[in-house]
Amino acid sequence: MLAGGVLRYLRVSTSLPLLKLYALMDSINNHRNTHRSSLFSTSAGHSSRSGGGRDSTMKENHGRSRGLGGSGSGQDRIDALGRLLTRILRHMASQLNLSMRSDVYVKVQDLLRLNLKTFANVPISSHTVDDIKEAVRRDNKQRFGLLEENGELLIRANQGHTVKLVETESLLKPILSAEEFPVCVHGTYKKNLKSILESGLKRMQRLHVHFACGLPTDGEVISGMRRDINILIFLDVRKALQGGMKLYISENKVILTEGFDGVVPVEYFEKIESWPDRKLITFD
Repeated sequence: MLAGGVLRYLRVSTSLPLLKLYALMDSINNHRNTHRSSLFSTSAGHSSRSGGGRDSTMKENHGRSRGLGGSGSGQDRIDALGRLLTRILRHMASQLNLSMRSDVYVKVQDLLRLNLKTFANVPISSHTVDDIKEAVRRDNKQRFGLLEENGELLIRANQGHTVKLVETESLLKPILSAEEFPVCVHGTYKKNLKSILESGLKRMQRLHVHFACGLPTDGEVISGMRRDINILIFLDVRKALQGGMKLYISENKVILTEGFDGVVPVEYFEKIESWPDRKLITFD
């Protein structure tokens, strides 16, 4: 929580490059992990993987698996690779000078040449193409897409980008009819509801506002909503399309929209419910 809070503060209050901010966050996490290992001997083995923070070292917060479960050193190694891939492909292509196509695919070999380390303290250059395939296979939210073209493997993040060079039409399939997705719901938290009702749903640092095509308990819903949300905001898809809002569906079935100038106005909300008790919340 400390590193995340510092990162959010620095991103607003400084002009440091994003990669350096991540390195600073990693340095703070490393200090915290070292302190913990001195208090709890049982966690020493896990904490020792954290290493030191540098621009050339990218480590992941180990608090949550981010949908890449598993245990044991071999699995941890692949899981850490998957988390690093998510960060690079969604947010860091420009900073790392990666060649990214308009459909946001990058060459796997270009990734494997980067001078970065995962939280498992493994240089990405020591991983193989098969390791990347395994990280993609293991990701239960299907965040990645693979493409083999002219004998070369490419990879992309299916959604969640903040890099500005993404061309939405090349990455996503347009939604043309409300009948295609009868449920379109955004999950959030009670603490955010007041500001959402005042100014609408904002895409924030991402390129799109994210919606799921079902509820958290629906088996087919694998991405687009965190599991610990307590507020559901349903979008009136028909009204949104008629109003000129462009909606898209990603490969892993996340509904995405830029809204209007990065905002989905409250007038396009169909209803708001609490979760999981699903009590209707009135709003103007």
